[in-house]
Amino acid sequence: MANRLASAISPYLVGHAENPVDWWPWGEAAFAEAARRDVPVLVSIGYATCHWCHVMARESFSDPELAAYLNAQVVSIKVDREEHPEVDAAFLAAASAFTPQLGWPLTVFATPEGRVFYAGTYFPPQPVRGVPSFRQVLEAIVEAWADRRAEVEATGAAVAEALAARPDPGAGALPAEHALAAAVAELATFEDPQFGGFGADAKFPNAPVIAFLAERALGGDESAAALGRRLYDATQALRDPVEGGFFRYAVRRDWSEPHYERMLSDNAQLLDLATAFGDEPTADAVAGFLLEVLRLPGGAFASAQDSESLIDGVGSEGGYYALDAAGRAVQPPPRVDDKVLAGLNGLAIGALAGAGLRFARPDWVTAARAAADAVRATHVVGTPDGPRLRRASRDDRVSDAAATLEDYGGLACGLLRLALATGDPEPAVLAQALVEACGDDARIAVPGGGDAVLARRGIAVDADQTEGATPSGAALYADAAARLAALTDDAAHRERAERALAPLLAGALERPIAYGATLAVAARLANQPEQLVVVGPDAGDLVRRARGWAAPTRTVAIVSEAQARAFTEAGFELFAGRSALDGAPTAYLCEGFVCRLPTADAGVLGELLGGGLETRPLRGRSSTT
Repeated sequence: MANRLASAISPYLVGHAENPVDWWPWGEAAFAEAARRDVPVLVSIGYATCHWCHVMARESFSDPELAAYLNAQVVSIKVDREEHPEVDAAFLAAASAFTPQLGWPLTVFATPEGRVFYAGTYFPPQPVRGVPSFRQVLEAIVEAWADRRAEVEATGAAVAEALAARPDPGAGALPAEHALAAAVAELATFEDPQFGGFGADAKFPNAPVIAFLAERALGGDESAAALGRRLYDATQALRDPVEGGFFRYAVRRDWSEPHYERMLSDNAQLLDLATAFGDEPTADAVAGFLLEVLRLPGGAFASAQDSESLIDGVGSEGGYYALDAAGRAVQPPPRVDDKVLAGLNGLAIGALAGAGLRFARPDWVTAARAAADAVRATHVVGTPDGPRLRRASRDDRVSDAAATLEDYGGLACGLLRLALATGDPEPAVLAQALVEACGDDARIAVPGGGDAVLARRGIAVDADQTEGATPSGAALYADAAARLAALTDDAAHRERAERALAPLLAGALERPIAYGATLAVAARLANQPEQLVVVGPDAGDLVRRARGWAAPTRTVAIVSEAQARAFTEAGFELFAGRSALDGAPTAYLCEGFVCRLPTADAGVLGELLGGGLETRPLRGRSSTT
């Protein structure tokens, strides 16, 4: 049996390389083999820090007898959902026809043409409370394929037809003030009044939703400010008191029993929230986790850290995290999923740069710059038509997985925030090129198209419009375009941002709890951008006030006169004509490029800036939605 996973980019696939299952990686070859043998395809999707993926691997995929049966009857494909988000989105959409309990591991059976005819998630080795065993599922699949092929083909065709016939969401206009306020009011109905957070079951941070509330708070929405603060405070129960990072979620309503994996995506967003709420201790803890645990030798950031480890040689789920610092020092830490994802690294770069600017931590900004340099060296490819991105890498080996809007938008956002934190326009120039590479045609799309295997089978869905624990690719792209508009005064960038958001807006207003990132960018676009440029020495009360006003979505820069000229020469209009009055730090406060008179007086700047999140007046659009 060939070992096709041993050299995979994904640690998740490498972890399955020694299974007795004859795994194939995602690609045309596996489907061709299924067609040659006239057998179904098993598509098993998970990720390296997924607890129940590990469980199913131990119970089923490591069982030689079950593996022999699997190998004889189907072609088995193993997919890392983080490496191939488009594949995950396509099969999640198909799986929704068979079960409402979507999650990972995702277990999908399809024809050699990619038509899904049965799907589920975790299946135990023995039947449990009405859930069939994995062997029983396999036997039923084999029986149906052999004896009821027409029914199988009809089911697969019906699922494919239903996915193809899903209505186009259309193009929504930016929401009016009353619609955004209504979204805040609806979010409040989901709050758990006893234990905090959303819902009455497992508790997730839902960082995109809190970010939307923080954005509303910047505009003076007191209800959003209060709700956002309560939700943010509740998430602190998930923060590891020893190493600082936030766990993925809590199993119980009272935030007890964390699910102990720690994700780059969660922690980058939560670092941004700490910055938004001026919470320097939490920012310090999360930045420490990123730099001490997830930072790789080259400077980029790993995707996640596992929940499982060995304690005194015995496997344990979360046991490492129950130990204090001294106890952890003598135990091997949980494994790190050391693949590098371009978009998620962009989130971390931006969060570190923004926190470094806000809290005067040049070491965090330096780390953000190093990560950006590492990602650029491996993931950015120059072409005559502009830069192209590679989505995933490991040890400088690059995956063939197609990059998504999450990668272009996430990395562009991070580079723009890095440029403002360092005073170096060069990352912003690359960010602008990445945004323009996806937005020159009538639709927002990555250059080169998406996953070719899905496209050939006609089963692709738009993964960039899917939101959840992380922002959608469309929202990240819109975020980057909006940031560029605030730097360049180029209406084309704002138009790109609105065009990217348009298909999501109707769904976002109907279900705001599932579209926090979309609503956050929409709320920002509903107002003129707030911009603050300080030119001169990086010292003194005026600079401190400027830092204190900084927020993840505000355009704030502290630059020298030479740096202001460099930004201007690179085409960033916000910096044109900015200079230090009499050599002192001088503030230029603008709203949509309409600027107040410059001031070198810290007291005057303080009065202009006001207090915190809740002091700015609302400036909603007059249009209706």
